[in-house]
Amino acid sequence: MSFSDETPVREILIQAGEVGLPAFLAVPESARGIVLFVHGSGSSRFSSRNRYVAEVLNEGGLATLLFDLLTPEEHAVDVVTAELRFDIGLLSHRTIATLDWLAAEPRLSALPVGLFGASTGAAAALNAAAARPDQVRAVVSRGGRPDLALSALPEVRAPTLLIVGGLDEPVIKMNEEAASHLEAPWELVIVEGATHLFEEPGALEQVAALARDWFLRHLGAAQE
Repeated sequence: MSFSDETPVREILIQAGEVGLPAFLAVPESARGIVLFVHGSGSSRFSSRNRYVAEVLNEGGLATLLFDLLTPEEHAVDVVTAELRFDIGLLSHRTIATLDWLAAEPRLSALPVGLFGASTGAAAALNAAAARPDQVRAVVSRGGRPDLALSALPEVRAPTLLIVGGLDEPVIKMNEEAASHLEAPWELVIVEGATHLFEEPGALEQVAALARDWFLRHLGAAQE
């Protein structure tokens, strides 16, 4: 199994506290860092959008970890009730636990860490970055809800890139408001003509390139 022809992907189980979270791990040769994908709004490691972005990051020399924030049993409940996808506290706890798992992995612990959060997962990513400021070196939010992590934003130390579709006007305003609470370096990039899921031709390609360049800039600097 692979996201691309060059980087094999392993299926693993992350022990995050008391639960096991299924994940896809891809580590290119001479990886310059590792990016954890924090899914949101009922998504999972099977997200076609995030797997495409992961492939672009792998081609750029970055390792990727796509993990489910919910157990299979919880996901089955959430599909029916949609109650857990907005439990930012739970999603943040699982993200922090995954960071702690990563720090204890001999093969991976030396790699600089970035977080890529989508939708509600962006709030969990930012909460985790605030909780582990010495570990998380960069954050990218795709169509995210950083406003759901408002109280943690002043504690974030990682340079943060906020990417929003130009037609996603409510989320643009939410990101602008959230950015005003960040004390770390940040940029807000509007992808013109794109809606919330970046389904328009070329939109997701722009997201992937922006994310790749942001992580390479900040994670690469962490190794120098």
